[in-house]
Amino acid sequence: MNRDRLKILVWHIHGTYLNCMVQAPHDFYLPIKTGRPEGYGGRGRTFEWPDNAIEVPAEAVRDLDLDLIVYQTPKNYFEDQYEILSEAQRRLPRIYLEHNTPKGHPTDTLHPMAEENVLLVHVTHFNALMWDSGHCATRVIEHAALPHPDIKYRGELDRGIVVVNGIERRRRIAGLDVWQRVRERVPVDLVGMDAERVGGVGDFPQRELLAREADYRFFFNPIRYTSLPLAVVEAMMIGLPIVALATTELPTVIFDGFNGFISNDINLLVERMCLLLKDRSEAERLGRNARNVAEERFNIARFVRDWDDAFRQVV
Repeated sequence: MNRDRLKILVWHIHGTYLNCMVQAPHDFYLPIKTGRPEGYGGRGRTFEWPDNAIEVPAEAVRDLDLDLIVYQTPKNYFEDQYEILSEAQRRLPRIYLEHNTPKGHPTDTLHPMAEENVLLVHVTHFNALMWDSGHCATRVIEHAALPHPDIKYRGELDRGIVVVNGIERRRRIAGLDVWQRVRERVPVDLVGMDAERVGGVGDFPQRELLAREADYRFFFNPIRYTSLPLAVVEAMMIGLPIVALATTELPTVIFDGFNGFISNDINLLVERMCLLLKDRSEAERLGRNARNVAEERFNIARFVRDWDDAFRQVV
């Protein structure tokens, strides 16, 4: 085994997150299937992938000389591995990356990996706190966002932007009703997969989306209860001020009046959005602070170090 450069199998579950993970100095094998169903999308079409993100037909995975497996969903662990991995590969070191908050009871939901021999990685301290992880070994690796030095906040558009995928399907969890209430009083555009189904403006490749975001005055996050949205981190990285509900991990990321506004009082948030629409210089100040926080806390170098340490821990 070459312990300097590992060979890692990982399913494509969250493209933005995976695009950050493959910046680590290892070889990542992404299984693909005809039609690219969930988990088998390989190198997604909306990202710029490095050469170490390698597509492999699902039926050829069992022939790979792998060092470890990264699971991200119960389906990966309880179904996919038995379909595409050899018996020897199923005995390899393994990590389960949990992206989400508990979908059942917020504090009393036992994690599917609680009794399994895996390293369970949570993406926020809030998630780790809320899940009952049993006796499973756990650690937290916080998000990161790739820098785009050529994309800088302009804020020339007197509107806010919301970025949520599948907001109609996830409804109250994703804050569909919150966005609908806010847009009656403030001009805010919704972007994301299937956004047009509820009056949004559609979806865009990542780089194009970030370039569009830079024109908006502020970024609004209406989500009640999911993990820390990567879209928030990306918006901060290019210098947008953030307006958000004070839920999950966000109170540790957005500091009211410093890099954005945060509250569970929607009327108050609407007032703050109106302030930003009137006062572009205030939006610029908050946005600069948002970028500084993101560059310090969510930089890709820290993320890569954390993941490299986790890989070596299990190997």
